[in-house]
Amino acid sequence: MKLFVQGRKTVFATLREKIQPSDKVIWFHSASLGEYEQALPIMEQVRVQFPKHKILLTFFSPSGYEIRKNTPAADVVVYLPMDTLGNARRFMQLAHPDMAFFIKYEFWPNYLFELHNVNVPTYLISGLFRPNQVFFKWYGGFYRKAFKAFNHFFVQYERSKELLQSIGFTNSSVSGDTRYDRVSRILEQDNHLPFIEEFKNNKLTYVFGSSWPADEEKFFDFINTSTDIKFIIAPHTFGESHMQSLKDNITKPLVFFTEKEGKNLAEYNVLVINTIGLLGKTYSYADAAYVGGGFGTAGLHNILEPAAFGIPIIIGPIHDKFPEAISLTKEGGCLVINNKEEAETLLQKLADDPDYRKETGDKAGNFVKKNRGAINHIMGYITQHHGSKL
Repeated sequence: MKLFVQGRKTVFATLREKIQPSDKVIWFHSASLGEYEQALPIMEQVRVQFPKHKILLTFFSPSGYEIRKNTPAADVVVYLPMDTLGNARRFMQLAHPDMAFFIKYEFWPNYLFELHNVNVPTYLISGLFRPNQVFFKWYGGFYRKAFKAFNHFFVQYERSKELLQSIGFTNSSVSGDTRYDRVSRILEQDNHLPFIEEFKNNKLTYVFGSSWPADEEKFFDFINTSTDIKFIIAPHTFGESHMQSLKDNITKPLVFFTEKEGKNLAEYNVLVINTIGLLGKTYSYADAAYVGGGFGTAGLHNILEPAAFGIPIIIGPIHDKFPEAISLTKEGGCLVINNKEEAETLLQKLADDPDYRKETGDKAGNFVKKNRGAINHIMGYITQHHGSKL
């Protein structure tokens, strides 16, 4: 909350300093880190197509801003001031964007009204709508009016397009989710991490990514009793109590990333990645991955990143708001556990049956491949309507 409040105090001063009246600007707004990942491939293509423009990136959440405030994909990165009419007008005067992109389902009426008032082309990227959202209720007229700001809605699924049509918006198309394009690029980068190769030592390795204590408690007994299996835990948070819980509950030799220097990592059974920025590459060493968030209220974390590597994905039962998890589960590339006993049975089956492991992993990898293409769809539309000139 402190970051949320303090970070917004300098926004207008930063805009005044970094954006000149003569600058051309394209604005991207992401709620948090997940939406940033969806925005990034479009930001990169917009940079190529409109090289004379500065890219302004705003975040609502500290979890996105604090991690990506220095991203090279944008020229200016700030928090989005709270959605008041005064803030929206002041923001628009200082930023004066030529085009605006909002990601997934981040809608701020005053900003949208102001974009509409000054006639700025505005787009929704990887939009996702559900029937229970306020826009589709009888009392949602205020928000529906704000939707007039959007020149086009690029949505993930046909159902979202149908919902928009039900309230009179026909300016939409099903482009899919840009994250599939984003995660596919991970395969093209250098994912080499020598310290993990040393730790793995050519043994079967499970990665627990973005895990919370509610996730990890399902696996402690399996970790402690297993033989000839390596475990990498990349927790979502690195608080002292969380790290101490891992130490207290895991009896196998355990080493933290921050304490690995000078140690023979091959001698350890458990490696805890207590830092940010390594999880994507870490998944490349996994024989199967558990993705956290499915046993709590924080929400399921990114399953597409590990799926891109063609490995089995395991998740908890709370994932009904994540269409990619529902779809991948139906296709057999994502496996759901409901409790500790199911977790242990599944991990043992994946260890004992290489054919099952490969078959499940192939389904995950193919799922990502077949859902690529959102970038081409979106940029094709932008090129057709704006060319290289704004």
